[in-house]
Amino acid sequence: DPARKRPLPFLPATIGVVTSPSGAVIRDILHRLCDRFPRHVLVWPVRVQGEQSAEEVTAAIKGFNELKPGGPVPRPDLLIVARGGGSLEDLWSFNEEMVVRAAAASEIPLISAVGHETDTTLIDFASDQRAPTPTAAAEMAVPVRADLVARVLDNARRLVRGETRKVTELSARLEGLGRGLPKPDDLFALPGQRLDHASQRLGLGLGAAASAKRSQLERIAGRLSGQVLTSKLANGHQRTQDLAARATRAEQRHLTDLGKRLGQAGRLLDTLSYQGVLSRGFALVRDKNGEPVRGSAGIEQGTELELEFAGSDKLAVTTGPSTDKAGTASTVAPKAAPKAKRSVSKKKSAPGGDQGQLF
Repeated sequence: DPARKRPLPFLPATIGVVTSPSGAVIRDILHRLCDRFPRHVLVWPVRVQGEQSAEEVTAAIKGFNELKPGGPVPRPDLLIVARGGGSLEDLWSFNEEMVVRAAAASEIPLISAVGHETDTTLIDFASDQRAPTPTAAAEMAVPVRADLVARVLDNARRLVRGETRKVTELSARLEGLGRGLPKPDDLFALPGQRLDHASQRLGLGLGAAASAKRSQLERIAGRLSGQVLTSKLANGHQRTQDLAARATRAEQRHLTDLGKRLGQAGRLLDTLSYQGVLSRGFALVRDKNGEPVRGSAGIEQGTELELEFAGSDKLAVTTGPSTDKAGTASTVAPKAAPKAKRSVSKKKSAPGGDQGQLF
């Protein structure tokens, strides 16, 4: 698939070669790299034919890919899998599935150079670039150093010529613009005359301004006589006294209004307070928790009740024969206040019923 093939690096720093270390292939590759552009070469020795050849080539490709950048062994920027020519049986290791899959999964761009130009193996389809011979693979891996140097020198000369021509054009343009500018003496002649006239007018203007300010100061000083100041002071004092008297009267009216409102609120509080009801002979009944008792329902025998009269409190305990209805209340002891206006007395049960009475 051409879409998955990656471009080869322009000038790899390190090249990894997977081939036999004793054959002519590695010597051809090293010789060609030295002629074109010497690079650092790492050789992973493998057997290029035989039963163990496919496993060793696969391990070599995976081993180069597992090297970490910046490690003790530099990671190659380009891989070359190379072998010389031979019969179909000799080249069969490079048709094995494991070799083809390893070449396709390689993260490092890979050049296959197996056999001669007429030989074709499956690794040629999985690699990023196919070279007809190992020597051609070395030529694909690096450019010619002399050509690069010549190209750089030519570009440098062209750059220098272009910069020189640009500087010359700008210098000529600057000289032309300079000839069109007026001379400095002509530029400053008219402003110099204006400055001289302004200096003369400034002296006259300062004298006239000083005279006008002096006259204005004399007029203001005349208005600041002692009689005028005394009159203003007396008027201000009288106004202050008037304001103080008005403030005193307003404060008295406000206090009177507040007193009336406070008296009305007190009378309203006395009217709404339950103490007024107690003063008319009634009593307030509370349970032992201090909550008001609103009826006899739910009061059992022996229940403690607190009776509040006008001016005193008493503690009472209910008595009676019934357990589901309230019985009579017997006074136990006063809770507060030395005198009680009313006392709690026992009454007999009404004939014909067993309902107890509170008073």
